[in-house]
Order: sequence, then structure tokens, then C-alpha cells
Amino acid sequence: MIDARSRRQALVLAAYRQIAERGFEGLRTREVAAEVGVNVATLHYYFPTKEALIKGVVGHAMTRFRSTLTGVGTPSEQLAAHLKGLRKLARAEPELFAVMGELALRSARDPAMAGIVRQTTDVWQATLRSLMADSGRDADALATLAVATLKGIYMLPTTTSPENRDKALKALEMTLGVAR
Repeated sequence: MIDARSRRQALVLAAYRQIAERGFEGLRTREVAAEVGVNVATLHYYFPTKEALIKGVVGHAMTRFRSTLTGVGTPSEQLAAHLKGLRKLARAEPELFAVMGELALRSARDPAMAGIVRQTTDVWQATLRSLMADSGRDADALATLAVATLKGIYMLPTTTSPENRDKALKALEMTLGVAR
């Protein structure tokens, strides 16, 4: 027997896979429910709206991204580890970036989605800002630059060649003072 937490997670992962494979427009709650072996009414018990399901998907993605923030070392070392972790995630879990890219693109046309994406961006930017607070530089401007650069190269990967992605990452690391 599957407990409520496991079923909820299974539904989130099924929706996550659908978005990764078919984009946001291909997300079908009936198919998500069927993949998990429940009916759509059961899905709606856990996620009353599609927006609630998307919040679950974003929560899963944020857990993966937070895994790159260890809290170990100096702020500069943590920032360098975060960037290194994002590189590893991009290689190991490209679907993570595809899903977030899909949701970011959808947010331009969907106010509810825009709120979800903006909230995650704000948290990420605040985290980076806190890691750069003692750098003696404009931490807010650097965090804004880092988020914009990372979103551009990871969430819209088809627009950036691997060579240019590496160049942009190296330039960002130099700008942030964490070049390897």
C-alpha cells in the first residue's frame, strides 16, 4: 500500500516527466494519474488544480537545485560549489533544466505561472546575494547578473552552443571572483 506522501511524490514525478518530454502544453492530468495508477479524482485530491501540481513539480526541481548549495566552506567556496554543482546537474539531469525552461517560457503568458517562477527566482537571487554580501561589491547586481546568465545558458540550452555556454560560465565565475 502506497502512503499519501509517496503517492503525492509519484504524481509530481509523473508530471515532471511529461513536461520534460512534451513541454508544458503536453501536460495532461489524466495521463499523469494513469501513469501512477490512480484516477483523475485521486490526483485532484492531492492537487486540486493544475497550478498546485505545477507547484509540486517546481518544489521537486528546487530540491534538486538546492542540492548544489551545501553550506560548507566560505561564501566564495559555496558559490563556486554551487556553479560546479549546476554544471554537474546540467550533464546528469538535462530534463531538470528543460522543465524549468518550459515553465519560465509559459510564465510569459500565464500570470499564475509567472508568480511561481518569480518566487523561485527571488529565493535563488537572495541566496546568491547572501553568498556575495561580504565581497565588497554590489551583491544585488552580481546576484541579478548570475541568475540571468545561468537562466539563459541552462534554461534555453538550444540557443547556446556548449562552447559558448562554457565561455559564459567562465566569464561569470571570473566576474563573481570564483574562477577555477
